[in-house]
Amino acid sequence: MTHTVTSPRASRWRRVLGLPVTRGHGRFITGNLIDSLGNGMLLPLGLLYFTTLRDLPLAAVGAAVTVGQLAALPVVFVAGRLMDRHGPRRLTVLANVAGAAGFLSFLLADRPWQIACAYLLVQSGVNAYYTAQRTLILHATPAAETRRWFAFTGSLRNIGIGVGALLAAGALALFGTSALTWLVVIAAPLYLLAAACFARLPTSPPPEPATAGPPGEDPAAGRRSGVGDTRRYLLLVTCNIPFVLSQAMPAVLIAVYATEALGLPAWSASLLLVVNTAMVSTLTSPLTAHVAPRQPRHSMALGHVLLVGAMLAFAAPALPGAESAAWPALVAGIVLFSLAEILYAPAVSELSVTLTPGAARGGSQSLYQLSWSVGNIVAPALFTGLLSAHALLPWAVQGLACLAALAAIPALRSPASPGGRKPL
Repeated sequence: MTHTVTSPRASRWRRVLGLPVTRGHGRFITGNLIDSLGNGMLLPLGLLYFTTLRDLPLAAVGAAVTVGQLAALPVVFVAGRLMDRHGPRRLTVLANVAGAAGFLSFLLADRPWQIACAYLLVQSGVNAYYTAQRTLILHATPAAETRRWFAFTGSLRNIGIGVGALLAAGALALFGTSALTWLVVIAAPLYLLAAACFARLPTSPPPEPATAGPPGEDPAAGRRSGVGDTRRYLLLVTCNIPFVLSQAMPAVLIAVYATEALGLPAWSASLLLVVNTAMVSTLTSPLTAHVAPRQPRHSMALGHVLLVGAMLAFAAPALPGAESAAWPALVAGIVLFSLAEILYAPAVSELSVTLTPGAARGGSQSLYQLSWSVGNIVAPALFTGLLSAHALLPWAVQGLACLAALAAIPALRSPASPGGRKPL
């Protein structure tokens, strides 16, 4: 047997930074980075592409995009069935191929119904990818480092999206909107490169968790246990909804709030988004390793507490007489928001595949991903509608939702079950 030799200095830095052992996982890391790079380059530019190069009305393009995204919602259930039959690796490959086809179809789409079809493909790829991704981490990484890998892949995602967005912004700044076509031509094949990385990824499925009770156990007790597992998983999905909605805040709500409600310059929201991206990209792994509570549900609870604090900070400048404190309040809010994301996201991702014996299977992952897909569609209309009613309303509603989730999290605890992975 051969042994991999790692220098003591490298091992020490890896422990300090909270990183997993990455040797032997090059294809997995590369695939995640490339997929995120493509997302950063292309996902934010769809509306601009069709309104500028196809000279279509914004309302028509927006409606077509929404129709395509809604039509792709059932894909999460199809993806779950495919994952159970063929495994998460093949589903991830298929998802990236669908993404490449969807973005390349931008080049041919010039009518609203064609745009809707293009976004059906794009969103189908996104939904299938994230349905498989959490289970793929279980299959492709060591059980002892599950949470570290969830934290590390989250950092990779933020880095890839940030770099992709910077590259797209640079191309648009240098060449104007004429660069949009070339961005599609160059970036869409990145998804095929990511698919190639995942296709050659070595995986080892974890042992199947035991679902049957001990010999002689009353079958009715086993059924009650299964019902209890289902209820706890539904509770996890419900507790996660406030966090799902919060992820739209930096890009949707904060930008409008800062400029229209507080009268700050347009670049203020971009600066806050940079702070969030930098913190999540650099601090997720070390804080997950050295600061986050050992039990994932405790990290979720701490994340919701920090989100409540962030909502209070964001709301403060809208109070009468507090306008002069806008900048300190927004900076404090985005720091608390980022810390909440750092501590919460790896923990809830881990629980989404370990909470119950069947959590990593397609049915559970489809349900979990559906909450993300619906939340991403609903959040912009929800928050802008609340903001138009009153500047304090979105922060108050989100804060109350986080408090409700915080009160429900203790119910996620269950008696230790045989099999499966123990929480880190």
